Amino acid sequence: MSDFCASLWPEESTPDNLMNCSECGLDKHGSRMVWGEGNPDAPIMVLLDNPGAREDRENKPFVCGTRQALQKATNQVGLTVDDLYVTYVLKRKPTKAYNKEKTRQICMNHLKQQLKSKQPKLIVCLGNIAVQAFFQNPEIDVKSLRGKFHDVHGYQTTVAYHPLAVRRRPNLWHLFLEDWKLVAENYFNQIRLS
Repeated sequence: MSDFCASLWPEESTPDNLMNCSECGLDKHGSRMVWGEGNPDAPIMVLLDNPGAREDRENKPFVCGTRQALQKATNQVGLTVDDLYVTYVLKRKPTKAYNKEKTRQICMNHLKQQLKSKQPKLIVCLGNIAVQAFFQNPEIDVKSLRGKFHDVHGYQTTVAYHPLAVRRRPNLWHLFLEDWKLVAENYFNQIRLS
């Protein structure tokens, strides 16, 4: 991915009333809450499992591998930061063991709040964790759902592999790009029709 220069996308501030949320227990992990990044009013919402590294060891802003792969793919299909808003099932990065099922259930309330306020035209779930949490079905996976659109909670939704899986297994890159082409075609068709 060295031929592509990823950039820091603007981060949306966490709502004041949730800044110190401790309901799920991830606040004890020492990571800060990340509400989302990109364009908060974008028509396409991208859902990941949790925030990745955002600062390096010297606390300087850092573009992690997940964001590099995501930005490279979306850039190649003609989507820009204005078209996309990235958010997470968990709003904090876990740094140690935790009760995954209970924590995801609690944190899904934040996502429901975002969906209600943002009303995206399309949701793209990346990776099995995000897919299973959003579809509310622990038995499904990306492999069986990718390549088509689904109606989930009243939202047009599609899925793709997690960007880190794509980085670790380069043979998935063409499938990842194929799924983003599907997203872009759908999006640009909607623009033409409106």
